[in-house]
Amino acid sequence: MDSTKNQIKGTFKQLKGKLKQQWGKLTDDDLTVAEGNIDEVAGRIQKAYGYSQERAQEEVTKFKRRNNLS
Repeated sequence: MDSTKNQIKGTFKQLKGKLKQQWGKLTDDDLTVAEGNIDEVAGRIQKAYGYSQERAQEEVTKFKRRNNLS
């Protein structure tokens, strides 16, 4: 379990740059809070951009598809 958790965190660190390119209004603090949980990013996007919950989730789903995340 620990190795899987470490892999997820490592992958998330790699994604931080892509997330910030996609959503520049997200802060390092936003990404630190969401670290390891890509779905948590939707809530951060919703707050930063004023998106509805549905739109934020759609944006994250598109991001996940583009980056081959499950």
